[in-house]
Amino acid sequence: MSATTSHMPAVPEAAELRADARHNRDRIVEVARELFAVRGLDVPMAAIARHAGVGVATLYRRFPTKESLVTEVFADQFGECVSVVDDALADPDPWRGFCAAIEKICTMQAVDRGFSTAFVAAFPDAVDIGHERDRAIRGFAELTRRAQAAGRLRADFVPDDLPLLLMANCGVITASGEAAPAASRRLAAYLLSAFRAEQAGPLPPPAPLTLHDILNSTGAATR
Repeated sequence: MSATTSHMPAVPEAAELRADARHNRDRIVEVARELFAVRGLDVPMAAIARHAGVGVATLYRRFPTKESLVTEVFADQFGECVSVVDDALADPDPWRGFCAAIEKICTMQAVDRGFSTAFVAAFPDAVDIGHERDRAIRGFAELTRRAQAAGRLRADFVPDDLPLLLMANCGVITASGEAAPAASRRLAAYLLSAFRAEQAGPLPPPAPLTLHDILNSTGAATR
């Protein structure tokens, strides 16, 4: 064996290994995003690995838990959700801001079934997700207060009505297939019309719902 060949590396260089690891990680995230969007969060990790063309061991090396994978997949959407509420709060017209937030959140839910479940899922170790979610919820509560103070949102709208709205939207999305975005927009328009303070009739007492009830209704698992 010549001196030249004796010094050739027997294994790929570190840079090549890092590039391969990055490719696998990016591929896992891309496939998980696609599957979560269509099927929700209860897609088995083994199915994600299979569709990504990697071994299950490789997937778990990159993402030890489904929670960590969901956190990575939906990081941008959580930021976008907060931005939607922030933009609505910045609108000088409280009712217009309230309506815009409802419409955009329903659209996000229709476009990506996984995100709406991720938003309400309990991820005790995902500090960033919890912070973003809580910030969005607090912002929506302030939107509600402002719209009611302006006399535009019916006075009996309560925080429990938000999960009720999202559950209704989730049901429409699940049942309407490819027409889900259009059906969701139609539902949101109907509901916003009903939320107007003008000529608001009496309602039954609010249902004791929380955002976690949406998670239970979808049957999605994060394990």
